[in-house]
Amino acid sequence: MAIDFLSITIGDLLDRQARDYAANDAVVYPDRGLRLNYRQYREMVNRAAKGFMRLGIKKGEHVAIWATNYPEWLFTQMGTAKMGAVLVTVNPSYRSSELEYLLRQSDATTLVLIKGYRDANYVQMVNELVPELASAKPGTLSSAKFPCLRHVIYVGKNASEPTPAGMLAWRDLLALGDGVSDQELDDAQARTAHADVINIQYTSGTTGFPKGAMLTHRNIVGDAKLVTDCLNLTDRDRLCAPVPFYHCFGCVMANLGCLTKGATLVPVETFDARQVLEAVQAERCTTLYGVPTMFIAELNHPDFAQYNLSSLRTGIMAGSPCPIEVMRAVVDKMGAKEITIAYGQTETSPVSTQTRTDDPLQRRVSTVGRTLPGLEAKVVDPATGATLPPGQIGEYVVRGFTIMQGYYKMPEATAKTIDADGWLHSGDLATMDADGYFNITGRIKDMIIRGGENIYPREIEEFLYSHPKVADVQVIGVPSEKYGEEVMAWVKLKPGQSATVEEIRDFCKGKIANYKIPKFVTFVDAFPMTVTGKIQKYKMREQSIADLGLQKAAAIQTA
Repeated sequence: MAIDFLSITIGDLLDRQARDYAANDAVVYPDRGLRLNYRQYREMVNRAAKGFMRLGIKKGEHVAIWATNYPEWLFTQMGTAKMGAVLVTVNPSYRSSELEYLLRQSDATTLVLIKGYRDANYVQMVNELVPELASAKPGTLSSAKFPCLRHVIYVGKNASEPTPAGMLAWRDLLALGDGVSDQELDDAQARTAHADVINIQYTSGTTGFPKGAMLTHRNIVGDAKLVTDCLNLTDRDRLCAPVPFYHCFGCVMANLGCLTKGATLVPVETFDARQVLEAVQAERCTTLYGVPTMFIAELNHPDFAQYNLSSLRTGIMAGSPCPIEVMRAVVDKMGAKEITIAYGQTETSPVSTQTRTDDPLQRRVSTVGRTLPGLEAKVVDPATGATLPPGQIGEYVVRGFTIMQGYYKMPEATAKTIDADGWLHSGDLATMDADGYFNITGRIKDMIIRGGENIYPREIEEFLYSHPKVADVQVIGVPSEKYGEEVMAWVKLKPGQSATVEEIRDFCKGKIANYKIPKFVTFVDAFPMTVTGKIQKYKMREQSIADLGLQKAAAIQTA
C-alpha cells in the first residue's frame, strides 16, 4: 500500500521503512566507521525515545538539541518524534546570550548538547547560564533563570569521556530506556498525530532575533517527500549531507528526505570540503547537498581533481542565491548533471519551489524552479498586494500544506507574515516567467535605492561572478548623503589572485549602467554568515558604515 505522506507521522514512517528496507543502509558515518541499516536505525531511535519517556518527558514538551551533525542528533530528532515531544533546534554557532534567549523563548524542558563547536565550549556556557546545574543531580535541576529546564543530557565523543556535573550521559539515557516496554512506546506513538507540532525551527537570524517556526509532521514529512521526488531519489540513492542538521536543509531535506525514500544518508559532522569529497568518493554517493559557499569550497579545493566523483547524479544547491557560474561548474566538473536548485524558507518547511532534473540546464542555472505540487505561489506588489504579471519584480508569496503553524509565542509576528487569506509573505523579491518558473532577485530590505533608481544586488553579483579573478562576491547598499545609498561590493578573490578597486570598477564600465557600478569595493577572505551559509548583509552594512566613516549619512537615512 502506498504511503500517504500528508497523514503519516515520522514515527510511523520510520517503522514502515524499517520493515520495507530493513537491510538498506540508513545512516553511514565514514569517519566514525558507523553503519546502520534501517532495522538497526529504528532500534537506536526506539531506545532514545524510551529514554526520553523514562525521564518523564511528555507529549508536547520541548527538547532542545545543541550539537553538530552527530549520530545522536538523528536519534534525538526521530526519537522525540516517535514519543511525541517537540524538537527545538539550536544553532551550533550560538553563544551564551543567544542560547539564553532560545531556552527562555522556547520553554525547553530538556537540553541535549555536545562539548562544543570550534572555539565555543557549550558545557562552560551552560554552567555560566545555569549555575544550579553543577550541584544538581541529573533530572532534578531547578533553575531560577530557566524555570522550565529540568534535564541536561551530554553527548560525548566516546564512551570513556567523563560526563559534566549535573548532566545525564547519553549512554545512561539509553540505559534508562531499556526499562520502558515496546507497548508503552507504541501507545505513546499512537497518541501522536500528523497535525501535531513536532519541530520548532528557529530562523537563521539574518535580520535580528530568531523566531521559532512551529512545524508539524505533515509540514515536514510532506515537504521532504516532494523535495526528493524532484531529485528522482530512490532507495538505491546515497545522499551526502554536509549541511547542518539544526537547519531545515539538514533535518528535513536530508534526514527526512532519505527516510521518505528508504535512501542512505551520509552525513558530514561539520563542513570541510575535503571530508565531503572523501565521503562522496568512499560511499559512492549519488546525491550531494550544499549552499553555494560549500560547492565553491569543494570546487576550489587544491586536490579536487584527485577525487572520483563519478557516482554523483543529482543534489540540491540552496540556502542563498546560487551563482550561475558555480551551478555550471557543479554540472561540468562534479558531474552532477541532474543537480537542482531549491528555494524556500524555514516557515515553509522549507522548500516551496524547485527545479526538476529534466529541466533544461538554462532553467536550472537561471531560476529556482516551479512551485511544488499542492502549493500555490505568486508575485505581488509589496505595497498593494496586487498580483503582478509575468516578468515584473515583486514580493514572492506562497500558501499550502507546508506553511508553518506560526511563530512560537509570537502572534503579532505571525500575523505580519501570514495574511488573512493564508499567504505567507517571504520578504523576498522575485519574478515569475510565463511558464511558472521563479527567479529570486534579492530581499526587499536589501534592494538599493540610489538617487531614485532601484538597484537589485543579485544582478550586479551575477555580473561580477564573470570576472576571472572573482571567486565570490556580495553587493550591498551603504548610506550616502547625496544619493541616499551607494553600491558597495565585497569581493572574495580566487586563490593566488590579486586585484585593485579600479580593476573591478573598470571591468564594469560599459557593461552595466554607471549607477550600478560599485562606488566602494573591499576585498575579503570571508563574509559574515550564519552556520547554514546565509550571508548576513546587515552585518556587512554595519561594518562598512564603520570602516568608511559613513555614520553621518546613516544617521540622516534613519532620521
